[in-house]
Amino acid sequence: MSPIDNRPVILTGDRTTGPLHLGHYVGSLRNRVALQHTHRQFLLLADMQALTDNAHDPEKIRRNVLEVVFDYLSVGIDPAETTICLQSALPVLAELTVLYLNFVTVGRLERNPTIKTEIQLRGFERDVPAGFLCYPVAQAADITAFKATIVPVGEDQAPLIEQTNEIVRRLNRQAGREVLPEAEAMIPTVGRLPGVDGKAKMSKSQGNAIPLSASPDDIRQAVRRMYTDPTHLRAADPGKVEGNVVFTYLDAFAEDRAFAEELKARYRRGGLGDMVVKRHLEDILQALLAPIRERRARYAADPGYALEVLRRGTIRARQRTEATLAELRTALGLFTLT
Repeated sequence: MSPIDNRPVILTGDRTTGPLHLGHYVGSLRNRVALQHTHRQFLLLADMQALTDNAHDPEKIRRNVLEVVFDYLSVGIDPAETTICLQSALPVLAELTVLYLNFVTVGRLERNPTIKTEIQLRGFERDVPAGFLCYPVAQAADITAFKATIVPVGEDQAPLIEQTNEIVRRLNRQAGREVLPEAEAMIPTVGRLPGVDGKAKMSKSQGNAIPLSASPDDIRQAVRRMYTDPTHLRAADPGKVEGNVVFTYLDAFAEDRAFAEELKARYRRGGLGDMVVKRHLEDILQALLAPIRERRARYAADPGYALEVLRRGTIRARQRTEATLAELRTALGLFTLT
């Protein structure tokens, strides 16, 4: 019998809409590598959630499942420490979603700030897919099925954790005891990484991302076209650091903090050209991504290994989620065939 693992439980994951990029790395992946040694960590490949706004192209979701697994393994996620599992292969999550829909109103879903913002950004208006509107409920099912108490999310996603806890409290009141734990949002210290074009979000679909598998030339070209200070026309001119993508990336990736601050001071005073700063950033990104790219190529050359990692992780996840459902059904007094 294996020893009981009393470490705090973390649930996190990614939509399988494409290979991961530097925004994922700075926002979550490098933290996951560290947390897997101190927490019981589950990584969920959210292929069903990805369908909420990609139902017109399910092949895109299917072909990117293993691509994300390659990225996980290449950055240092250890399948002996972290359970990597597939959302669509965990039927309990769908059953819990249907159950939880009875404990939340349409009005509450429409008022969720995260969902309201995403509906506006995507131009859904009243044509919002029902699956998209109900995403907070599906996420609540994901979180509670694993009995996760910590969920790493961006600040803009915190309302989703709040809604999960509302559902948890209603279920616990109905059961008359604490069956499910509430979850805490873990907000990263480094904010969202902007796209190389200066737009607020690095995104695969907008073509402003640097993938973890980027070639040396891809990295070089991306850094060269990074948005800087449009008023900094000559090296001698004083420049603005705020809103300058190059310095935002240096804040996220430079290990020599003192030197990065020195570059900022020189840029603000004047006398430092954009290309000098960009070359320094490129050196950092080339050094960071070279070993990741090499490891990823090895995993991609042997997809059978990644598939086996996913299969074993999903079996472990299925056991845990089925136990949660059984406990919840009993606590709520639902009819059970025996």
